Amino acid sequence: MTTPYSRERAVEIIAAHAHVDGPLLPMLHALNAEFGHVPDEVVPVIAATLNLTRAEVHGVVTFYHDFKREPGGRHVLKLCRAEACQAAGGDAIAARAEAKLKITMGETAPDKSVTLEAVYCLGLCAVGPAAMLDERVIGRIDDVRLDRLIAEARA
Repeated sequence: MTTPYSRERAVEIIAAHAHVDGPLLPMLHALNAEFGHVPDEVVPVIAATLNLTRAEVHGVVTFYHDFKREPGGRHVLKLCRAEACQAAGGDAIAARAEAKLKITMGETAPDKSVTLEAVYCLGLCAVGPAAMLDERVIGRIDDVRLDRLIAEARA
């Protein structure tokens, strides 16, 4: 569960990681874990703390897909888009998810219930297509299982 953004808490997190070796990535991971995203407001604070430019920090935040720039949904539904899952019907599952949620990959439902994300291997190639709802991985996704996952995420 993430907490709402607070500048004071963000500064605490930045300070706690400022003196570790290679502090930028651990700092960004901690902010992302705490707030569910890396708020744009903290980029100048990180840059000043680490003697980096804002562009350098922004470049790292935007390069890695795990760092979110705005809060996501209460749940995250990840659908495997790798070749094995595509061959097992993953394209149809992804299209169905987008249609049912009325969003595209990388977006969050307007009610903030769920964020839909593409991933490129969940390690379930033999039982694809695969999905992950929050931290739970599920294989053999079909229309019925997908509908249940979406209903669970929206509940």
